[in-house]
Amino acid sequence: DPQSVKKAIKMLMSSKKPILHVGQGVLYAEATDELVEFAELTQVPVMTTLAGKSAFPENHPLSLGTSGYTGTGMVKHFLPKADLIFGLGCSFSKSVMSTRIPSGKIMIQNSIDEYDINKDYAIDQAIVGDAKLVLKQLIDQAKTQLDIEPRNNPSSKIQQVKEQWLSEWMPKLTSDEVPINPYRLIWDLMQTVDKEQTIITHDSGNPRDQMVPFYETVTPRSYIGWGKSTQLGYGLGLIMGAKLAAPEKLAINVMGDAAFGMAGMDFETAVRERIPILTIILNNSALGGYEHHLPTATEKYGTKFLSGDYTKVAEGLGGYSEKVEAPDDIIPSIKRAQKETEAGRPALLEVITREEGAFSRGY
Repeated sequence: DPQSVKKAIKMLMSSKKPILHVGQGVLYAEATDELVEFAELTQVPVMTTLAGKSAFPENHPLSLGTSGYTGTGMVKHFLPKADLIFGLGCSFSKSVMSTRIPSGKIMIQNSIDEYDINKDYAIDQAIVGDAKLVLKQLIDQAKTQLDIEPRNNPSSKIQQVKEQWLSEWMPKLTSDEVPINPYRLIWDLMQTVDKEQTIITHDSGNPRDQMVPFYETVTPRSYIGWGKSTQLGYGLGLIMGAKLAAPEKLAINVMGDAAFGMAGMDFETAVRERIPILTIILNNSALGGYEHHLPTATEKYGTKFLSGDYTKVAEGLGGYSEKVEAPDDIIPSIKRAQKETEAGRPALLEVITREEGAFSRGY
């Protein structure tokens, strides 16, 4: 509806501190180029949902990163201060894995599904339609209103907040602790792979909550973000599908030892069907983060605690495997495992980690 687009642009251009809240609809519409053009044209910061992660390049000066159950320091800083939230390709669903929108904000929502409108939040202006088509309309309409007094370019403030946030986390991201800190694995992994040629996904629980804020995506569909449900082991099947869809890409799933215990035998499927994925297990010998849901079972029966030599399991299933116990071995082991996948063999790295209870909350 052109009138809805016109009203939305007028509201956006009149706001002082807007944010673009981007969901997976932008990925489905293959609208990243249009999103980047629109953000740059209007100079509006961009955050993505868990499912929308990778819809906007997170190395872009206007990127606030991703926020779900956990999120970046940039989202935590900018979202409460925003006066207008413009949802693009998003449902604005309230769940434990979605970022809460503070009250008192002007809300604009674009979704291809009319049933998303006003579902969980009162929307001031709705635009029903495909995200790519709507973004093209928004760009054209915004160009007619560029004579409105421009707002300050937020890029320098975003960079300042990002640097401060990362400096607070760098002791964990570069930790030399033994057992290995899982944040060190995530940081080294991100510095080692070619992110433009990699598809990666987390698993439920701590791997998701630790990876989402810090793993920086640069191209669409390079990260499979999920988590409104929390079935352990789901990432293993996802990454096999991703590898089949994009065989030229390095395909990685990062999972905990509990998730491998529930679904890890499907690594045999990857071996049998010659699907050369890289599985990284964060093995802290614990069902971390769930003990408060299982206090009696944990106290009486040790439900939280796990054991297993998953390196030998992967070897027995016919894959390449390594156990990684020292921080300095992370990068060399990733490179060796990647070479194995390039040769057509599924690989598994069992990284012995400490239980880490600190998380970056995005709201």
